[in-house]
Amino acid sequence: MSGPDLSNDEAVAAYRAELRMVGRSQRLAGFALVVGGAIAVWAAGYAGAVGPTVQWGGYAALALGWALMLAAIFLRTRYHRQRMREEG
Repeated sequence: MSGPDLSNDEAVAAYRAELRMVGRSQRLAGFALVVGGAIAVWAAGYAGAVGPTVQWGGYAALALGWALMLAAIFLRTRYHRQRMREEG
């Protein structure tokens, strides 16, 4: 893996697109879990007898979703540092 070519605007745009693809599935899954968890926590008040279970499930989804999003940020930062460290 060589360092990115940042000599012109097209190369910078291509590198940004490459960075956006790193950890994309983790970010999307994390976002979906955060949204689903927030909906579950909100809907727990209307769930009747299973409300506490729905609420705990929502909190678990929120925690897992944020953990996935943070992991994706970590992966992208590590990838960027490795690319910038390479001799171009």
